Amino acid sequence: MSDQIRPPAYSPLSKWIHWITALCVLMIIPGGIMMTHMEEGPLQDQIFDLHRSFGVVVFMLAAVRVAARKAFGTPAPLESLTPLERRASVAVHHSLLALIFIMPLIGWLMTSAYRVDVSVFGLFTLPHLMPKSEPIYDALAALHGWLGYLMAALILSHIGAAIMHTFIKRDGVLQRMLPGGRG
Repeated sequence: MSDQIRPPAYSPLSKWIHWITALCVLMIIPGGIMMTHMEEGPLQDQIFDLHRSFGVVVFMLAAVRVAARKAFGTPAPLESLTPLERRASVAVHHSLLALIFIMPLIGWLMTSAYRVDVSVFGLFTLPHLMPKSEPIYDALAALHGWLGYLMAALILSHIGAAIMHTFIKRDGVLQRMLPGGRG
């Protein structure tokens, strides 16, 4: 989409999807770390179930997010961004968008290979995508873990940039994504 036909602001739908996804991911990552380091038992099982269920929610939100971007577009980058900031912003945003698709899919494949049923908040159960395979599970579990740490690092970078733009540059970058905010 060229700058001439870009919308002047993010759509309200895009803003809400961003924040709901952020809340989900900010629960999923610490929950994922915690659940793998705690004693086996009912509490760990509940955290695993919530982790998987919110992963499905994030995947569905990612699909809606892409549809909203196609339907409503995105505003042009602020003129105040330096070329380095623009490149970093695009790289982080695209990486995060890719990860909110990839992580739930890897999790689904991983649980399929382990042969765990994924009940989404008790409403429905996802079908298994592959036969049981411990070696595939082990490989996918390692990949899921490392990509989770990468996602956490990218999120910290994203939050750090929002803080910098809000309190140091004061250029309105964060306000563009706030519900009710400009652009």
